Amino acid sequence: MTQGSVAYRAGLTRYTYQMYELGKAQSQGPANPTLRILLALSQVLEVPLHELLPSDVPDVTTR
Repeated sequence: MTQGSVAYRAGLTRYTYQMYELGKAQSQGPANPTLRILLALSQVLEVPLHELLPSDVPDVTTR
């Protein structure tokens, strides 16, 4: 599957999908996709949602 077809089927632009693959946001910070985007990518790629999440989840409760 091409980046373009994955992006199209997930409702993203190809550029946005490329940035997610690189782990970056369009603002050049870390990627932070919404739950809807993660669910769409999980369905399009036919992988369980947990496989799209990092294994070493950072503590987001600290400031």
